[in-house]
Amino acid sequence: MGDAVLCTPALRAIRQHFKSCKISLLTKPAVREVLSPSSFNDSWLEQRSKNPFAIAKMLKGHKFTHAILFKNSFASSLAVFLARIPVRTGYAREGRGLLLTDKLYPPKLPDGKFKPLSMIDYYLAIASWLGADTTNKNLELLIDPQDQEKLKAKLPEVVNADRPIAVIVPGGAFGPSKCWLNERFAQTADWLITNYKATVVVSVASNPVERQIAGEICNSSSLSLRAQRSNLKHKLINLAASPVTLGELKSLFSIADLVISNDTGPRHIAIALGRKIISLFGPNNPVWTDTGYENEIQIVGDVSCAPCSKPVCEKNEHLCMQAITVEMVCDAAKKLLEKKITG
Repeated sequence: MGDAVLCTPALRAIRQHFKSCKISLLTKPAVREVLSPSSFNDSWLEQRSKNPFAIAKMLKGHKFTHAILFKNSFASSLAVFLARIPVRTGYAREGRGLLLTDKLYPPKLPDGKFKPLSMIDYYLAIASWLGADTTNKNLELLIDPQDQEKLKAKLPEVVNADRPIAVIVPGGAFGPSKCWLNERFAQTADWLITNYKATVVVSVASNPVERQIAGEICNSSSLSLRAQRSNLKHKLINLAASPVTLGELKSLFSIADLVISNDTGPRHIAIALGRKIISLFGPNNPVWTDTGYENEIQIVGDVSCAPCSKPVCEKNEHLCMQAITVEMVCDAAKKLLEKKITG
């Protein structure tokens, strides 16, 4: 999901360059939901299978003249090769160079590892190769009005809040090493409610791991527990108990005054929608996902073993994320909540 949002500047550039061409996007359903409604393409093709032979069979029927590959997988290049699409553009990596007609090569360091580079620039290089103007690097997402109405019906206490709305994103598909400590998210939520009377929404995916994370945050919140004992309404809202679609999630983010997120996909949604955001980095190098966004404060767990880029921490203690304190995050929140949005 995050890569799809980081790809939007390149998609926009390609759309503007090939104005008279019919453009179709082949994506998984979740990516389509994140990017819809879209001004980048004329039609959608749903990826129902990972089998490159099945994908090739489907693509053949459309008689495409060009295939632009943003995925780095061997399977994606094999599919367009088997579909006999005449022009096939993408990065020559993962052993797929022979399957492409137009090859780009990612920059490497002297030791052979890939040079850290913002994925925005990585994807824009493909658009530039095709002759597109790549000066606009802003992320872009649109909101479906129907999703806004559905969100109002599902979460009226959030949509109609008269004080700041803060969304915290404590999970991450990459793995647990990217996740800040649950009790610190809970303490931060309590601070926002106490100091700004904020409505705080815990945004998690619907899988069991993230539902557990959300539950632990709510159970660690002293204000939430006090409200539960007294049967009072509380301004800490667990989305695991009120699931929303990705379209509705974008609508929620679009009205947030502040987002606090691990380095994960919803972070990029917040930036694309122009929200104030605090991004928490531990095992991953921030350069890979840098957007240059003015209303983002990045907090990096600066320890000797980071960045390791490993999905699971191999140390006895999760040092990088432990290095990020509640005070650091609350100080950043104060700066952003009391700052007028620029740009």
